[in-house]
Formats: sequence, C-alpha cells, structure tokens
Amino acid sequence: GCNPLAETGRSKLQNQRAVLNQQILRAVRMRAGAENLLRATTNNKVREQVLLELSFVNSDLQILKEELEGLNISVEVYQNTEETFSIPLVPLGLKETKEVDFALPLKDFILEHYSEDSSEYEDEIADLMDLRQACRTPSRDEAGIEMLMSYFLQLGYVETRFFPPTRHMGVLFTWYDSFTGVPVCQQNLLLEKASILFNIGALYTQIGTRCNRQTQAGLENAVDAFQRAAGVLSYLKETFTHTPSYDMSPAMLNVLVKMMLAQAQECVFEQIGLPGIRNEFFTLVKMTQEVAKVGEVYMLVNTAMNQEPVKENIPYSWSKLAQIKSDHYKALAHYFIATILCDHELQSGDDEDQQEKAFSQLYDYMPEGLKVLNVLKDKVQRKQLGKAHLRKAIVCHEEALRVCGLCKKLRNIDVLQEVLTAAHKRSLLKYAQQETEDDFLSLIQAPDIIPKTEHKIETIAPQFSKVKVKDFFHRLGPLTVFSAKQRWTAPRTICIQQEAGELGFSLKGGSPVQIYCLDPACSAALMGLKEGDYIVSVGGVDCKWLGVNEVLEKLKSVGEQPIEMEVISCQDTTASMHSKSATYSVGMQKTYSLICLAMEEDKTDQTKKAPLKLPFLSWGTKNRQKAASTLCLPSAVAGSSQIKKKLSPFTLLNTESSLY
Repeated sequence: GCNPLAETGRSKLQNQRAVLNQQILRAVRMRAGAENLLRATTNNKVREQVLLELSFVNSDLQILKEELEGLNISVEVYQNTEETFSIPLVPLGLKETKEVDFALPLKDFILEHYSEDSSEYEDEIADLMDLRQACRTPSRDEAGIEMLMSYFLQLGYVETRFFPPTRHMGVLFTWYDSFTGVPVCQQNLLLEKASILFNIGALYTQIGTRCNRQTQAGLENAVDAFQRAAGVLSYLKETFTHTPSYDMSPAMLNVLVKMMLAQAQECVFEQIGLPGIRNEFFTLVKMTQEVAKVGEVYMLVNTAMNQEPVKENIPYSWSKLAQIKSDHYKALAHYFIATILCDHELQSGDDEDQQEKAFSQLYDYMPEGLKVLNVLKDKVQRKQLGKAHLRKAIVCHEEALRVCGLCKKLRNIDVLQEVLTAAHKRSLLKYAQQETEDDFLSLIQAPDIIPKTEHKIETIAPQFSKVKVKDFFHRLGPLTVFSAKQRWTAPRTICIQQEAGELGFSLKGGSPVQIYCLDPACSAALMGLKEGDYIVSVGGVDCKWLGVNEVLEKLKSVGEQPIEMEVISCQDTTASMHSKSATYSVGMQKTYSLICLAMEEDKTDQTKKAPLKLPFLSWGTKNRQKAASTLCLPSAVAGSSQIKKKLSPFTLLNTESSLY
C-alpha cells in the first residue's frame, strides 16, 4: 500500500474522513446517552436540560454530515493533473476501518481446532495483518486493485479455515459508512469482505477520474474503469444482500452502479468528439443522439438519487451535479440539431432519402404542420425549427447554471462554471446570428430527441481468477479437509511394522490419504488405528499434501523396522448456530442499523438461563411508531434472567427525524 503518512491530496482527504468518523461516533454516543437519560428521568427540569443538550448535539451532527459531504464532492483532488476543459467526474471515497488483531484468536484456534503449535504460524498471521494494513492505503492504479483483490481472496481462505458457523471468533471488524460516517461493528467476516469489495469499486472510480480525458487512450481507460467499478458494486449488491451499512444497501448500490455507467457513457461521448465534431449533416445527427443518451442516463441517475431511502444519505451535491449534467447534455443535443437545421440546406447533389431517413430518426413525432422532407427543403421551416431548438437549448443551459449557482459545493468548482457558461454563450451567439422572423414563427415547440448510442455501456464483472493468491495457511493442509467446519480428534501416534511385507491396511483418496480396508487383526489396528483415519505425518514428516503412492513409499521404505505415523479421526459436527445479521427493510424508517454483537441462545428453551452477552456497539430497529436511530453504549443489566425485549439503542424522539 501507499505510505499512510504521505501528504498527498487524496491521503489528506482520507485522513480528514477518518477524523470526521471519530467525531461523528463521539456525537452519536452523546446523543444516545442523552436519549437514554430522557427516557429514564421524570424530573421536568432535567428533561428540559436534556432536550437542550440534544438540540446542540443534533446540530453538531448536521454540521459534521455537511463536512463529510464536502469531502465526497472534493472531485478536483481526484481529477487528472493536466489542464482540461471537461466537467469533473465523481469518484467514491474509500471506506475507513480500524485496525484488527488476528494474532490471539487465530493462534488459539490453531491450537484448539487443528492441534498444532500455533507459534509456528506467527509469520503467516503477521503476513495477513500486514496485507490488511496495506489495504487501508492502496495505490491508485492496477497494483492497488490487485492488492485489494488478493486480500479479498485471502479472506475466503481465512473464513473457511478459522470461522466456524457454530460460533464467533472474537475478531471485531469496524468499518465506517462512506456517506454518513457512522461505524458498523460485527464479528462477521462477511462485513470485512463486503467492505473490501466496496473499496475495490471505489478505487476503480478514482482510477477512472484520474485518467487523462484529453487523449483517446485516457478516455478508453476511464470508460473501462467505470464499467469495472459498476461491475464490482453490482457484484457486491448481488452477493452480500444483508450488509448493515447505508453505503452498501441494495438501493444505494443500485444508484452508484447507475452513476458509474452514466460517467462511462459521458466518457464515450467525449471519446467520439475528441478529434473534433465536423459540421456535417450525418456527423451531427450521430452526435445529437449520442449526447442525448448521456443526458438521458444522467436524468435517470438524478431520479434514482431522489428516491427514498437513498435521498437522505446521498450527498446533495451529487444529485445536483447529475441534474446539471442532464440539462447540459440535453441542451447540447438541441444545439446540434439547431446547427443541422441552420447551417445545412438540402443541395441538388444531396441524397434526399438518406437525409430524410436520418433526420426522422431523431424524433418520435414532428411538430404539427411540419414534415421531415418539407423541413429539409424549405429554408423558412428549417430556420423556424432550428430557432425552436436553440431556445430549448438556452433554457436547459440556464437551468443548469441556476442549479449550479444554488449549490455551494458545486459553485466553487471553477471548471464546471466555465464549461456551463461557455456552452450557454455559444447557444446565445448561434441564436443571435439567425435572421429576425415574425413573432408567430416563434410559437413552435422543439420536439424531444430520441437518445441512441452505438456504444452500449455495460458492467464488467470482477475477474478474481486473474489474481493468483496462495493460501497463507497452506501448511495446515488441504482446505477441503482441514477447515473450520470439520472437527477432528487430536493426532494419535501409531507405531506400525510390516508383517510378511504387508501393512495390514490400504490407502485411498487424494491429499491427505485415508486408511482403507483395515485388517482388524493387524498390529496397527490393535494400537488404535481406525478405518477412515487420515494420515498427517509419517516418521515425523508432514504428509497432509502427499498422495497415496508417496505415503506408501514412505511407509515401505523402512523395511522391517517399526515406524511411527500420526493419524486423526473425523468427528460428527453439531448443527450450526445461526449468526445474526442486519436486514434491509424498505418499509421501516431509518432502514439500516448496526449489528448487535451478542448471540442469544435458544429462546424456545424457557428454563435455560444463559448469561447475557452485552454488545460493544449495538444498533436496533424499534417498531414503526418509534423509529430507530442512535448508538448505545453497553449498560449493565442485573436481576433479569430473560430479556423479552431489547432496548433500541438508536431511538429518535419522533418518527419524522432523520439519521442526523
């Protein structure tokens, strides 16, 4: 990974994000305490004081949220350093996390479950922790992507080897929401995997925005990066359906996928127009539909951003930028049509049928009283319809400038203001160049343009198979056998000796090999060898990865001399205990909440009195009348053998309140 102390623009933003996350956590805890006190007290004076404090805390949270939104719209930091005259693209910020210590839990599990000396695996555990630490500051290139993917794949090995379905490992993963800054804490490794996937998608967006959009190669790379970002986020949405974080909810991921595909479509249009747009009939027809397609996809993005439950958590400036781009590219489409009508008259040598066919594909319908061929032939009708399109272009440009002026964050992006202003002035100049006509000719409304593209943009699924990863804990044995789901006896030492050249048993299977066709009267059986036992070592040499022929060769190589081998027996596994996870409900207010880390024993057993396991951080959801809201610190509970109802640690004063 990159040097975490490097003073780059991107690292400064991530450091600011980490500081804001801590401030938000502190404020949320204060609010939780105040709300708990408000519910507990009956003293009116105390209640008034608490309500006053709550108003201050809520105001502080709103300010912190706005600061976090400012980081999310700091797009200029991520753009290419070359001078450019293009509307900025929006990247995703990386999710922040706390450090995790795998050492003690993994060592204990290796000793307990695999019956091996855990001190021999200190280097492997250190490699895993170093890789995770490096993933917090990945480089903004393919090497950074490969590193994140390698850690994601490594987590698959770790999950299979060390995280049994019957219990938690005691490893607490904490990740901060990219949009709200609220922490999510779980002992579930799926949170770690989902968050790494989100960061892979986010890193792709940062690579896309960094590409030089003044070259064909740069634009091709940008399109590819945004398509891959959309693919990773789509894979995250489909694979991890119960992620307990707003930024990874299905609704939010759906919006982010649309936004990345829209930015890819925008880069495709820039790629087509990079060599220059020739003022030629068929070229302008093609560009009209291409740019109309960009405007359409941004309109869909803006619509999705303004739907519940995404609207409350998506940065306000993002939805406004999507609206601005929709209006801007829609205006460009009308400007291109106006240029066709005002600058290109049908000449005697032109192909009327081809021009009529091409032009008719731009509209669903023509304005009343106009026909395509007549418009192409009649100079007055051409000017009339051309000016109608110019008026529509000017209106759209003015709306884009108005929205940009209303958003403080966007107003400070100079290049955005310059692009919008230049396009607006160009349309005004074109309109002023047209001859003055009678007023009644100005009553025609420009019809809508049919968007169309010859370059279909689709998501590109993550290609994990291209990243070669070696299991850090390869020495524990083949993963299909030596996993957390399987339970084993401790290794038993069997001293065997060939009798008349025979061992008294056969071997089968791959790695590791199993005892097969055991003669119950042989010396090995009398010493405790069982049918189906796995051989893990012969003569002190590890045999977990050896095949049948190799193990037989070792056993017979000693001749008549006795040799010791270690074997293990598989035990039946008990039914797994289901772990809790947060679920998303569209109908519930304040949809997502942090996971309660406590595991409840079988609730149907009324007589069983298990000790209550208090969560470090727990978020819950109240009923619909009492919407859920804030963090709660653990509190001691005494004198209660059974908990009928959990206190919601994230409770708002009324159902109209929002997360902040």
